[in-house]
Amino acid sequence: MHTGGEPVRIVISGYPPVLGNTILEKRIYARETLDHLRKILIFEPRGHYDMYGALLVEPSLPGADLAVLFLHNEGYSTMCGHAVIALGRYAVDHGIVAAVEPITTVNIECPCGMVIASVAVEAGRAGAVSFESVPAFMFAAGQQVDLPGISSVAFDIAYGGAFYAIADCHQFGLKFGRSRVRDFVDAATGLTKAAKHAVTLSHPEHAELAFLYGTILTDGGDGRADNPTKNICVFADAEVDRSPTGSGVTARLAAMHAKGDCLPGEERTFESIAGSRFTGKVLRTTLAGDHPAIIASVSGRAFYTGTAEFTLEEDDLLGRGFLLR
Repeated sequence: MHTGGEPVRIVISGYPPVLGNTILEKRIYARETLDHLRKILIFEPRGHYDMYGALLVEPSLPGADLAVLFLHNEGYSTMCGHAVIALGRYAVDHGIVAAVEPITTVNIECPCGMVIASVAVEAGRAGAVSFESVPAFMFAAGQQVDLPGISSVAFDIAYGGAFYAIADCHQFGLKFGRSRVRDFVDAATGLTKAAKHAVTLSHPEHAELAFLYGTILTDGGDGRADNPTKNICVFADAEVDRSPTGSGVTARLAAMHAKGDCLPGEERTFESIAGSRFTGKVLRTTLAGDHPAIIASVSGRAFYTGTAEFTLEEDDLLGRGFLLR
């Protein structure tokens, strides 16, 4: 499937059991024991540098309809909004959850926690999907680092199921629609590297969640009314999200709310580097440990692109996966 142009390869069979009592234990097991399968599925010749996958595993949380591990070029994410949107529709279309009109609820266990997807259903067909996030919060506002060729770059770090550095692209001399994607990638990657050294992350629930996943460069807008705010998310090993990034939109909403720039119920529109859009809003406030936090709603559409079955011949060394950039 794809959501907003971003691929999501849903793995439904062929994996050995992924062991662990919790989803985070399953994530560790997959990373330490089954990583060769991630490379076969995500890397060339079957995938590419920016391929993304979702591996369905046995749920461990009560009430979960399905559980998922997210696969990318570097490893395993803790949250992926575009994949959740796709999985919500997939779960309804494939009878994992019985379709109920006009809205079907799908509870999806992610490494960051339970994410609730609401799937619009009309005449038995699933359509747009909204998800309710885990608690999202501003972690570090108004940070600054020096980067080569730039005296100082200001950024925030916010959590939306994964941690992101968020910065205005104009600080790098970049402009959406005029600057090369490559230049956005280089700028974002440089900020991610610097921010990892400058800010020590922590998460109130689990140390496995406390890592900087990537950087979101924005146009500085707030997405009000008919003026979508553009952003590009560069995550993992310089992977570029074609969608507006569901967990990234969640993090942006958390940062905007913390600064007083987005009140509960105010809908905002976010546009990706490919031109696709998600809408989002703050549903309510909450706490994440000692952090003031929000629960966000993010909405988008996912579409099917095909069905595949992959094989690996014993003497095919390149078939085990490689990457070119």
